[in-house]
Amino acid sequence: MECFLKTAGAITVAQLAEFDEIIDVRSPSEFAADHIPGAINYPVLNDEERARIGTIYKQVSPFDARKLGAALIAHNIARHLEQHFVHRPREWHPLVYCWRGGKRSGAMTHVLSQIGWRAQQLEGGYKTYRHAVLEALAILPQQFRWRVVCGLTGSGKSRLLQALREAGAQVLDLEQLTCHRGSVLGNMPGAPQPSQKYFDSLMCAELKQFDPAKPVYVEAESKKIGDLRVPQTMIDAMWQSDCIRLEVELVSRVQLLMEEYAHFLIDTPTLEQKLDCLIGLHSKEIIGHWKELASQKQWEQLVEELLVKHYDPAYTRSTLKHYARHAQGLVLQADDLSEQAMLRLARTAIAGAAAPV
Repeated sequence: MECFLKTAGAITVAQLAEFDEIIDVRSPSEFAADHIPGAINYPVLNDEERARIGTIYKQVSPFDARKLGAALIAHNIARHLEQHFVHRPREWHPLVYCWRGGKRSGAMTHVLSQIGWRAQQLEGGYKTYRHAVLEALAILPQQFRWRVVCGLTGSGKSRLLQALREAGAQVLDLEQLTCHRGSVLGNMPGAPQPSQKYFDSLMCAELKQFDPAKPVYVEAESKKIGDLRVPQTMIDAMWQSDCIRLEVELVSRVQLLMEEYAHFLIDTPTLEQKLDCLIGLHSKEIIGHWKELASQKQWEQLVEELLVKHYDPAYTRSTLKHYARHAQGLVLQADDLSEQAMLRLARTAIAGAAAPV
């Protein structure tokens, strides 16, 4: 679709940071599936209106669809002006985009420009943005010096990443971006995972903020975190990188997991459903035994057995198979997993990364 008004100079994805605000005028469902991080959704057509116009376009005529579409778009833009834009200053410089830089974003850009704001339209819209994200994810991971934090389940790897960030290091926290802790029990309560496309967008935005001259710390992860796939270029870069080996006593790991997975301690039925996912990896007798421990609230024994019999062997096999430099990695031994202890280890890790090879 051709836009109503072409502003001078095509605006590309590389120029996103130049604008005061990024406005996504697509429907709420389109926005929910993926959008430019930081963009705000001010739809010129909601999902129902968009579907209605599409039906008229196919079943009646394009002309009738455009008449109704223009009326609905004008009404929605007027509402956004009254409710959201009325207090924007004269110098406001927004970027507007829709699916492919057509009539929806063109209409919003035209109205905002006629008022006197420096509104501009993203050339090619979301479609061009998505293509740029995929291109970047195919290249960016190989441009950084990664330091991969390895350690058995419950070692506090995520806590170490937080401490590294507080100490001023560059950190890519994949579990935070995916809203998942990366195991069968890894769902975060009340925090659904983003779509695959939006995870890609978030990761791309993070990578673009890093300085290639400095190391970037990341936790060792599988190819999938929950339902989301980590780009293969990222996995390849991690497998080729230097490692940090975080070593923690079993008793401390058990206590940490009981803290971080406390929601399962009050929702035994859900925990038992998750344990069923391990059928095929362990006998029905073992799964039944673990369910019995859960029903009896024998949490420490359950967690210890899950670590020793399931998570530790699986993690060790995967790590030794994929991380060629694991044996030569810097070893960090944690006496406890407190914030202060993690910060001390983070400083040691940063000093080790800065030391000459």
